[in-house]
Amino acid sequence: MSQRVGMEVSVAIGETVRLVDTDVIAAYPITPQTHIVEHIAELVANGELDAEYVPVESEHSAMSACLGSAAAGARTFTATAGQGLELMHEVLYVASSMRLPIVMTVVNRAISAPLSVWGDHSDAMACRDTGWIQIFVENGQEAVDNTLCAFRIAEDNNVLLPVMIHLDGFHVSHVIEPILLPEKEQVNIFLPKNSYPLPLDPEKPVAMGDFGPPVIYTEAKWAQEVNIRKSKETIIKVWDNFGKNFGRYYKPIECYHCEGAETLLFTMGSYSETAMTAIDKMRIDGKNIGLARIRLWRPFPFQEFRQVINSVRNMIVLDRAISFGGPGGPVCSEIKSALYNQNDRPKIISFIGGLGGRDITVADFEEIVDRGLKIADTGNFNEFEIYGVRE
Repeated sequence: MSQRVGMEVSVAIGETVRLVDTDVIAAYPITPQTHIVEHIAELVANGELDAEYVPVESEHSAMSACLGSAAAGARTFTATAGQGLELMHEVLYVASSMRLPIVMTVVNRAISAPLSVWGDHSDAMACRDTGWIQIFVENGQEAVDNTLCAFRIAEDNNVLLPVMIHLDGFHVSHVIEPILLPEKEQVNIFLPKNSYPLPLDPEKPVAMGDFGPPVIYTEAKWAQEVNIRKSKETIIKVWDNFGKNFGRYYKPIECYHCEGAETLLFTMGSYSETAMTAIDKMRIDGKNIGLARIRLWRPFPFQEFRQVINSVRNMIVLDRAISFGGPGGPVCSEIKSALYNQNDRPKIISFIGGLGGRDITVADFEEIVDRGLKIADTGNFNEFEIYGVRE
C-alpha cells in the first residue's frame, strides 16, 4: 500500500526519482527548483539512489548532458525553472528531434526583466513549440503521480519523446503536503525497466542528428509532428493504467461541474484549485458555470477540448503569461484557433492574471467571471484584459 507522508513537494519529486531507479541526473540549481535536485544529490551521496549525478555549470550543459545519457539508454532526469529553462532552450529541440526519453520537472517561474523568482507560466509558454510533451499539475500528489507517468510515457517505444512536468513555483514546489508515496514494488510493476531501442554503442559508432539538407528536412519535421500527435494515445493509456494501479485518474482536459454549464472558466496549474472553490460559491449563488482545466498542453487535446465545450455559450480563459503584441494570452489564442472552423462557436473572453506570482483569490475569480459575462453580453474593444493591473 502507498504510504501517506507529509513532505515538501520538491522533496517528494526527488523521492519519486529515487523510486524509479533513475540512472543519470544532470542539473543546475535555480530558484524555485533547487530543492528538487538538492534532495536528489543527497539521495545519491547517501547511497539511497545508485545513479550518476552530474553537477554541471549551467542549464544548457545540463540538457546537453541529458542528451548523451538518454542516447546511451540511461533513464535520465533533470529539473529547472524560468531563466534556466530559457538557457537550455536551444538544446530542447535536439532532445525532441532525436526522440530521447528525458523527463524534466519545470517549476514554473516568471521570466525577467524585472527579475522575479515567483511563478507564472511565461517559461512554459516560451517552449511550447520545442516538441516536448507538456503536462501541467495542480498539487504535490499530481506532481508525484505524473512524474511516474512521465517516465513510462517517454520510454514507451511508441513515443520516445521527452516530457516536461509543470508545477507552479512556490505555490506548489515549496508547500508541505500529505502525499501518498507508492511502494517500490508498486512502482516496479507500473514502470518497466528502460529499454531504449537505439542506444549508442562504442563498438558500432554512428552519426546522430548531423546535417539535414533541404531534401530531407521537411520530412524529418513532419515525422516529428506525426509522432507527438500520436503520443496522445499512449499518454491516455498510461494515465488509465496508473488509475487502475493507484486509484487516481488523469485526463487531457479535466472538468469540474462542466455538465450542462452555459459558461466555462478555463485554467491551468495550481490556481485551478482556488477556482474550484469560486465555482462552488458561484453555483450556490445560481450561476450556471463550470471549470475546465487543461492538463495536457502538448500535444494539444483538440478532440477532448471540443467535446468539453459542446453546447457552452461562453468561455472565460485565464492565462498566466502574455503573448506580447499578440491577441492575448497564449492559451486563449490556441483555444480560439482550435474552434475557428467550428460552427456555433461560444464567445471567448481572454484574461491574463497571476503574473510574477501574484495571488488570485476566490473573490478575484468571482470578479473575473462577472466581468467576463459582462463582456460576453456587451462586447469589448480590447483583445484581452489584464486582471488586477494598477494604472
